[in-house]
Amino acid sequence: MQLPREVIVGEGVIEQVTKVSYRLGFTDSALIITGSRTFDVAGKVVKDYLEDGGISAETFIVESATMKDVEMVEEKIKLLKPQIVFGVGGGTKIDVAKLSSARLGIPFISIPTTASHDGISSPLSSVKGLKEPFSVKAQAPIAIIADTEIIRRAPRRLIASGCGDVIAKFTAVRDWRLSHIDNNEYYGEYAASLALMSAKLVMQNAKLIGSGSEEGLRVLLEALISCGVAMSIAGSSRPCSGSEHLFGHALDMMKPNCALHGESVGIGTIMMAYLHGAKWKHIRAVLETLRVPTTAQELGLTGEEVVKALFTASSIRPERYTILNKLNLSLEDCKRVAETTGVI
Repeated sequence: MQLPREVIVGEGVIEQVTKVSYRLGFTDSALIITGSRTFDVAGKVVKDYLEDGGISAETFIVESATMKDVEMVEEKIKLLKPQIVFGVGGGTKIDVAKLSSARLGIPFISIPTTASHDGISSPLSSVKGLKEPFSVKAQAPIAIIADTEIIRRAPRRLIASGCGDVIAKFTAVRDWRLSHIDNNEYYGEYAASLALMSAKLVMQNAKLIGSGSEEGLRVLLEALISCGVAMSIAGSSRPCSGSEHLFGHALDMMKPNCALHGESVGIGTIMMAYLHGAKWKHIRAVLETLRVPTTAQELGLTGEEVVKALFTASSIRPERYTILNKLNLSLEDCKRVAETTGVI
């Protein structure tokens, strides 16, 4: 298991970046991976704090998450030989920092500027240009510094996406348990319970999170971080990624960038909950409260695109057994599911 040694969440906590670095033994040099926009939002602040504390800090700007970006960051790491790599930004910047540092054996600290998905704390990284269209093993952050004052400035849609990603754990855990029953796959009760608890907390606090309050954002961030820890404990993404994520990957392959990650898996969760015989209407109502899209139309998708993504989802990761493998849906079945749940 790889677990963070320090997790700091709250208003203004970014000012603790130098203290955290010193406590972890990184007192000499750092490389900050950020974007042109997120540099202005938080990257420059991190650099200034580190340099004021006597730590040499270099910045490298990335604007996408591809293997080319990862390789460019690796070259920078080899050149500078920093003690620690910081990922400052949204999922793209953190994924690149996480994978490049892991491949070179350098520890990594996560400083999210959004709360759009659980990648801020997971040991997995999602980058384009790999053989697989899904996340690959990287490393867990050694520390997470989530400043709610900064994250609250991000577009509301990003917070809604984070909610969709957490609520997806309801069907992900069901898929994992199903594979355990049908195929005797390893199932970790503790990791599954942690993921489910995170989803329940977000659902119970939907109105608070939807209000945009600092308290609600803290609930969401703690849930996202807990989901990342659940994956570290399980040794895979199983407790947090099931048939609903396969649907999201299929949709992204078919129509790249049509939706945020949490938006597509949120819609997937509604349909997969229906297939599992779970309370899909309640899940849909909570997603609506959180202002997460629940229909294809809200994402600018056609009914045919949703049906095709649902039909092809089980082929994205053939080795990952889910409710889709068990039911082996036809195209007509997929259309019926999407219509019944109101997705189309």
